[in-house]
Amino acid sequence: MLENSHGGRGNATWPPVTLLVLAICGIAIVADGYDVVIYGAVIPSLLHEHGWGLTPAGAGLIGSLALVGMLIGATTVGTLTDTLGRRKMLIGCLTWFSLMTGLCATATSPEMFGLFRFLAGIGLGGVLPTASALSGEYSHPKTRNLVFAIIFSGFPVGGIIAALVGMSVIPRFGWHAMFLLGLLPLVLVVPVALKFLPESIAFLQAKGRHAEAEKTARRWNITVEDAAAAGPSSAPSPAENGPSGMSPVKALFSRDYVVATLCFLAMSCLCLFMIYGYNTWLPEIMGRAGYSSGSALGFLLMFNFGAVVGQLLISLAADRLGSKPIIVTTYLLAGAAVILLSLRLPTAVLYAAVALGGIGAMGTQTFVLAYASKYYPVRMGATALGWTLGFGRIGSMLAPPLLGLIIGAGLAYQWNFYALAIPGIIGAALIGLVPRAPGDTAPVAHPSTDGTARSLPEPT
Repeated sequence: MLENSHGGRGNATWPPVTLLVLAICGIAIVADGYDVVIYGAVIPSLLHEHGWGLTPAGAGLIGSLALVGMLIGATTVGTLTDTLGRRKMLIGCLTWFSLMTGLCATATSPEMFGLFRFLAGIGLGGVLPTASALSGEYSHPKTRNLVFAIIFSGFPVGGIIAALVGMSVIPRFGWHAMFLLGLLPLVLVVPVALKFLPESIAFLQAKGRHAEAEKTARRWNITVEDAAAAGPSSAPSPAENGPSGMSPVKALFSRDYVVATLCFLAMSCLCLFMIYGYNTWLPEIMGRAGYSSGSALGFLLMFNFGAVVGQLLISLAADRLGSKPIIVTTYLLAGAAVILLSLRLPTAVLYAAVALGGIGAMGTQTFVLAYASKYYPVRMGATALGWTLGFGRIGSMLAPPLLGLIIGAGLAYQWNFYALAIPGIIGAALIGLVPRAPGDTAPVAHPSTDGTARSLPEPT
């Protein structure tokens, strides 16, 4: 973490500003998890909405519209963030997303509903990379896996909230109420962020706003030097765009990094395919397997609960053992859990398998992002996270319609689980192809071969 100005330099302490940033960014990501899971929870209701005539394939298409919006938001937010700042973009994206989610409750047709879902996705797509970058800048490299596990636990926490709320709200008030609750971040989180969320000190320095950077550092009793050096995504100055003076995007695909970049993009795509496949269709799939609607939502709840507990525990091992062995394990765990769900097993065993699936799928995404944040030089960190998250949205876009087509085709429900197991196997193989990062053997805090300072070698 950052160091207090009275603390020892280099120690992974937890000053108040770190806790504040993690809390606000984590709650923002809770909204992401809630948004994904409420759609999965309301699909059975939408399929029976009077006058809509919605089919499983159509429901999958609507699910993809939100994800197309998230892809647009994720891939464009980097440029806007570098211009307007992390703080403004995070607050703006959260406000927009919350408003559009609330408007979903007013939809009177599948087309109108899909439009609002698409618009909400644009705002939500900008939340993740911005929250990740800001959290990274206020964290210490030695605890980066734990930090990412903490903030990305917000995703399954949001899923748990949505599943619990759906069990009681949908039968009593209908699916519209679930989206009206999406206005809560606008009412509860945005005002707190407006008053307390600090801007990135690295961004302020890059923009020449040194007085504001000093003021922010004094307010939170930290040093400007530690704040600028700690994160993986400090905003680059014009002269520090990447290896050999390249822009960050070109540097990602340069000879030194292209193999790793392609692997990270593909791994994120595979992870999000599994996550969104689970969260969008699990209640419907389990319902077709003969379980009641309450039990089906219970599986969704267990999936997200397992993800929260599991990835926090595994993150401690990841910071000690390195990312590669942990990511291989979680990928294979996700695939094995899905295969178990395709079998006729006792209900208690199936609940355990769903929990393991949550640990595997969501834990993998968290550790892939943490690995990427440490793999690249500081000046490329934000771009790497944005591209990894943005490209991953392709997987999240493909999962709802593909599984919807399988369901609509009348195939046995087991085929949906087979479709979710394959990405886990492929992902476990891809992580082995990631080469050692250039400069990993360089001493800590010394320049690497590309002329950039690496804050900590990443064990693999």
